[in-house]
Amino acid sequence: MLVLSRAEVESLLDPDLLRETLAVAFADLSAGKVSMPTRIAAMVAERDGLLAAMPAYFPSASALTTKLVSLFPRNTDRPTHQAVIVAFDAATGTPAALLDGEAITAARTAAGSALATDLLARKDARTLVVIGTGVQARAHLSAVTRVRPFERVTIAARDVEKAKALAREFQERTGQRTTVAATIEQGQRDADVVCACTHSPEPVVRREHLRDGTHITSVGYNTAGREVDEATVADALVVVESRSAVLAAPPSGSNDLNWPIRDGRITADHIHAEIGELVTRKRPGRANDRQITLYKSVGVAVEDAAATALVLRLARERGVGREIAL
Repeated sequence: MLVLSRAEVESLLDPDLLRETLAVAFADLSAGKVSMPTRIAAMVAERDGLLAAMPAYFPSASALTTKLVSLFPRNTDRPTHQAVIVAFDAATGTPAALLDGEAITAARTAAGSALATDLLARKDARTLVVIGTGVQARAHLSAVTRVRPFERVTIAARDVEKAKALAREFQERTGQRTTVAATIEQGQRDADVVCACTHSPEPVVRREHLRDGTHITSVGYNTAGREVDEATVADALVVVESRSAVLAAPPSGSNDLNWPIRDGRITADHIHAEIGELVTRKRPGRANDRQITLYKSVGVAVEDAAATALVLRLARERGVGREIAL
């Protein structure tokens, strides 16, 4: 069995190859070529935590994987999301590799947002605002800036000092001028593309703060609430990874306030397309430059399978990782 550490996984995650791989995975998912059951989770009620299992079979890459991911929102001395991925030989079912799952989760989520931005944002989009300062904010800064020639990149967060530190880090690493918004509201008012990467139970993206023509990606997940307000969802052209994943109720025992599509103003019919349908052009994307578009990501297992297949291929080509006997 091949074992890859987090540092090794990070060294193998090519963002452009990953975005291309995810495009194939999403297209296959929408075409019914992927086996991917609804996730299940064991609840740890006394800690508001859960442990979810996310298996998938992605035939195009011969990828058979499962991710075990924990979400413990009360964590203060370690990440709230932690994960490992096990890959199996698709021909025999033999366990083939064990990988750190946190790096893959961050990279594949951001790569999905970058793909959605490329498909949905206006071609003349020049201002990017990332809301948040955590793992996903960092990953989105790196991934989304690859699909448009943004003239201004801004970070907006409740903790301005953390935002300043992240802005310095990104600017030093890339040379891209990076600013900090005075408030989250102001950041949105100036944005062509908004990436919401928070753990907020209250909406940080609000319709009244958005300009016409804005594209929003939302990847935050909190069982206590939602980071995008209902008015934005109601007004937007909504694209998701998987209709069934978005419409599925949260794991038994968890709060359902973050269920992305609920009864009321927002219904199942409001989902315009899956991202795979945009990739194959089965469904159209943005209709005009004034339309608001929203890519709501809940994270699906085929993303992990696709990213894992890419990482394992590159690991074997480059001799990265170590073999162990179980």
